[in-house]
Amino acid sequence: MRSAVLTVAAVAGLGYLAGGVWAMVAPQSFFDVIATYPPYNRHLLHDIGAFLIGIGIGTLAGVWSRNALITGLAGVTAASVAHAVSHLVDEHLGGHDSDPWLMTALAIVLLIATAAAVRTQARTRR
Repeated sequence: MRSAVLTVAAVAGLGYLAGGVWAMVAPQSFFDVIATYPPYNRHLLHDIGAFLIGIGIGTLAGVWSRNALITGLAGVTAASVAHAVSHLVDEHLGGHDSDPWLMTALAIVLLIATAAAVRTQARTRR
């Protein structure tokens, strides 16, 4: 039963990750095939992609690590990094001048926290 649950989680995580990458890399294609709710908004689709990536990475992290903190941090960190990229790439489309830098700062803080959590877990396993 456990391996079946892990398989379902892995497949779901990969599916969300693939959808997120698709929305980030080819937002018009994602809109045309999946998100056919007008009007088309490139930045919104990039944001959707960012958070789908976070869901996918968080789910895959849960398959790899049974540590809830690492799993949660992996998901929110992946989403935050992709969200920062979205704001950097779409800076000319609107938003606030501070958005790319604030999103990037948050992503960096979360990367540090995630690395610390993984390091702590590795030490406690020894």
